[in-house]
Amino acid sequence: MALPATQFLLNSSDESYCLDDYEGGVPRWCTGCGDLAIRTAVQRLCRDEQLPLEKVVFVSGIGCSSRFPHYMKTYGFHGLHGRPLPVAEGIKMRRPDLHVFVNTGDGDCCSIGAAHWIHAIRYNMNMTVLLHDNQIYGLTKNQVSPTSPKGLTSNTTPRGNTLEPLNPLSATLGVANSSFVAQVVDWAPDLLLEILSQAFRHRGFSFVRVLQRCPEFLPTHFDPWLQDPDALLVLTHEDTIQETPNLAKTYRHREEHDPSNLNRAREIASMTERIPVGILHRDENVPCYEDLSEPQGVFTPEVIRAGLEEEFDKFTIAPAD
Repeated sequence: MALPATQFLLNSSDESYCLDDYEGGVPRWCTGCGDLAIRTAVQRLCRDEQLPLEKVVFVSGIGCSSRFPHYMKTYGFHGLHGRPLPVAEGIKMRRPDLHVFVNTGDGDCCSIGAAHWIHAIRYNMNMTVLLHDNQIYGLTKNQVSPTSPKGLTSNTTPRGNTLEPLNPLSATLGVANSSFVAQVVDWAPDLLLEILSQAFRHRGFSFVRVLQRCPEFLPTHFDPWLQDPDALLVLTHEDTIQETPNLAKTYRHREEHDPSNLNRAREIASMTERIPVGILHRDENVPCYEDLSEPQGVFTPEVIRAGLEEEFDKFTIAPAD
């Protein structure tokens, strides 16, 4: 029996979202790809925050990671190579009510999209940016990226990569208005979810570098860190990652790090003996560009509908008396 309209609305208001509600298309990533772990963490974040599907948009460029919007049952925009950030900024300017996520790769962000990346940090718009950094070009089949290690052999560097890798953390921390910088690895799911959650709740440009495995072209690259928890340095603080018995049992090396200490954050970003995991830098006082350049009107669905009705009314033929 059909429910009365009022009863249906009351029942709908109590509806909660589960993981399956955010399930989009079937991922075509390789088995064991770190992108799968990132997607699971993002779905858990959406579920935990109970984000309405129609209030979330994922924006990407080109690359393996940039297929992300296809695999989430929300709004999405699969854009041009290196251009997800200006698209996301345009969305946020006109629809500040939306939760905007950007999924970009080490080539998409740090190579062709580097200029957009630098200026997006300056603008500090309220969005969550995930850099899927596998340190190789996967979609185009095994070419070096800006973050590839020196000496790596690939289709474009058969004699070995001659350049030192770009450090996305150091680059981000060196730009004016940097307000949130974090790093995590795909094989630490609890830490991954915790850091993504704090990035989402931060008001500003939240930049999270996720070191993620590529089982096809760099199958053993991360094994020394993957097989040895002592290779990670977990950054703890009362305002970021809390010290817990499980954390202490799993990761022996930890550092109490105040994310407001920018100088220490830059030192940690340059660390090579261990992989720092956690929130390196956070500044809640950096203004968001959309607040400084607020449009005359907020283009919510209600405003858009009212504008359309106003235009339609101009062509309404009144019935004859």
